[in-house]
Amino acid sequence: MASLTRVNLRLSKRLPASLKTLSPVARNYTTSSGDSSTTLQNKPSDPSEPITLKLHEDSFKSYLCDVPSLEVQITKDELLQMYKQMQTMRRMEMAADALYKAKLIRGFCHLAIGQEAVSVGLEHGITKDDRVITAYRCHPFAVLRGGTIAGVIGELLGRQIGMSHGKGGSMHIFTPSFFGGNGIVGAQVPVGAGVSFAQKYKGEKNCTFAMYGDGASNQGQVFEAFNMAKLWNLPTVFVCENNKYGMGTSAARSSSNTEYFTRGDKIPGLQVNGMDIIATKRAVEFARNWTVNEEKGPLLLEFVTYRYGGHSMSDPGTTYRTREEVQRMRSTQDPIRGLQKYIEEWGVAGEQELKQLDKDAKAEVDKAVEEAKASPEPKIKDLWTDIYYKGTEPPRMRGREREEVHVY
Repeated sequence: MASLTRVNLRLSKRLPASLKTLSPVARNYTTSSGDSSTTLQNKPSDPSEPITLKLHEDSFKSYLCDVPSLEVQITKDELLQMYKQMQTMRRMEMAADALYKAKLIRGFCHLAIGQEAVSVGLEHGITKDDRVITAYRCHPFAVLRGGTIAGVIGELLGRQIGMSHGKGGSMHIFTPSFFGGNGIVGAQVPVGAGVSFAQKYKGEKNCTFAMYGDGASNQGQVFEAFNMAKLWNLPTVFVCENNKYGMGTSAARSSSNTEYFTRGDKIPGLQVNGMDIIATKRAVEFARNWTVNEEKGPLLLEFVTYRYGGHSMSDPGTTYRTREEVQRMRSTQDPIRGLQKYIEEWGVAGEQELKQLDKDAKAEVDKAVEEAKASPEPKIKDLWTDIYYKGTEPPRMRGREREEVHVY
């Protein structure tokens, strides 16, 4: 660490003054602060009736559009469901962390611990026929979009129970409404624009959420997708999950403009507190209404969030940021603890009821992990299946050599 510091100091002395501003310590957090909280406006005596909330005025920041209404109505059941789902998704990612460290998961593994409000909030703001596509920090989206925990864990373990039968890993997990887990940085964005083009072409009243990270935001294909989507007025919601760091570097060192919601040129944008699940849900509803109901064309959402771990399991995540910073974010900005605080303060549920939801989440994940571990590995013959869409396979598949032929 000391040697790295000396290298950085030497490099800093050689840089022109204009570039010294790119120091990794020059960071700007726009996630919620302790006093930036959602407030209860009205709570009916009937628990089945929705309660009325008011989001903090700093929840949104807009570009070329108005911000969503800060007044939100939500039911007790949905609040508790979101809490349980965030707990379950975090438990699943923690299980994957443990399995990787036990060398049962090999290769790449990118976890979303700390970013649960984005995946769960997104799911609560869209319909089952909307489409989602993202990069490889995708495990929660795969489950919420129709997959299973055992299917995700099994895929990471390389077992037959996996959502791609153990042959794809987290970069190849799909459901009918979730188009992956994609491994090439930024490449999922134009694919997402293509999916929304198909929706418009077929006259469907749905949209596609094409997600990418701040680390992919400077890819040329991202801007090409922006251009085509605006040119053809596609129902695409471009979603930047800005967790402040790419692979080993802060956003401030890699992007000249870190207000990603303003980078769509003529595409309007909205920056959202991605650590508050209620603000996240509200923003997604706004985006869906913008693209589908009002048919205003694409919209760019930026969720300002935070990952507690490294970029991947091979990254300790502490060489380019301090442990104190991570701990501060955990203790003051955590999306699960934030929702728990709201639920208890508003009298929606008590501590014991929430503890039971925690236990249920743990039990669900533990059971899924054991189920995945018990599943066998793929067989050699499985290498020759799932190459073509089912029903379109050729009768024979040639192998590595001309003489090696596999018959379906």
